[in-house]
Amino acid sequence: MLERLLPAICLVLLLATIPASAAPAEVWLTAEDDVKVRGDLYALEGDEAKAGPVVLLFHQAGSNRGEYATIAPRLNALGFHALALDQRSGDARWGLRNETVDSLGESTKYLQALPDLEAALRWKQMSGYTGKTIVWGSSYSAALVFLLAENHGDQIDGILSFSPGEYLGSRSTEVSTAAAKVSVPVLILTPEEERSRAEPIFRAIPGERKDFVVPPKAVHGSSMLIAERNPEASAIWPRIEDYLARFAK
Repeated sequence: MLERLLPAICLVLLLATIPASAAPAEVWLTAEDDVKVRGDLYALEGDEAKAGPVVLLFHQAGSNRGEYATIAPRLNALGFHALALDQRSGDARWGLRNETVDSLGESTKYLQALPDLEAALRWKQMSGYTGKTIVWGSSYSAALVFLLAENHGDQIDGILSFSPGEYLGSRSTEVSTAAAKVSVPVLILTPEEERSRAEPIFRAIPGERKDFVVPPKAVHGSSMLIAERNPEASAIWPRIEDYLARFAK
């Protein structure tokens, strides 16, 4: 019984020792095309906190920053700042509106959201955070993170990609082509029924600093880590923690 309780006890102790904001701070970014992009910043506190690593969190289709309302605090517990965006391709979900979409007046196509991801990178560089940068994509943004890394590889230290695929519609292998130029550690996670979408992207990534995980029970995108969406979420988290450990301060 005690052995089964140890992981939960360790997480509680970790939460108690790493200070984080009680609630996320509202931030607004400006994309290169002047679109205003809403974000929630889950920041660690302390005199040296800005030296810690940062995870930039991007949601799936029809979604918003609320996708990470339970995930980001756990990243704080692991010692990571987290910024969750409302990309311009999204909608109301998780009890929240997508405020970027509301401000813009419509939800766009997936590829048009790439400037929002780029705005998050610029925000990290300009806000005084000096630690490692990890980008985290879910569904269509799990594809976009490879294009982001292709164009801004010198600013990215790691990639987490949940349920990627060739979703962008401009070229059938655009994501795989971008993945072939990635040189940072990559972790891809996908349900079994979506393996055929994700495997070509994984195979395109050069080198050996990559892992492909098909959890026994999973749902699409980052939702696989949300208990109310996936009762087996707790079984997947150790793979995330193992991957992130290499970037911990």
